[in-house]
Amino acid sequence: MFQPKIPTMPQPTGLVTPPAVIQPTAITPGTPVPPLVPAAAPVTSRPVVQLTPGTALALVGAGTAVVLVVGAVLVSLLLAVAVTGASVAVCAVVLRSLIASDVKRR
Repeated sequence: MFQPKIPTMPQPTGLVTPPAVIQPTAITPGTPVPPLVPAAAPVTSRPVVQLTPGTALALVGAGTAVVLVVGAVLVSLLLAVAVTGASVAVCAVVLRSLIASDVKRR
């Protein structure tokens, strides 16, 4: 039950078919047919956005707010990295002084 069953491969029969040869075909370009009706301008289904002075002012205010928020987040991340680095440096100095004083006592 726990022995693996290895599938047996059938022996080759000796009948092998040669691969099919594909012959290239020549492509003859056709003459383009001129359109009978001139093409009309495409109709867009999207409404046209009109910027009024109030809308432009709102967009500028929103852009400024986004820039300030993203800047505050990036500065706070940089400050967090700096505080973490300083605390690791202080821990390293304290550990080094403890190890040095332990060596001097012996």
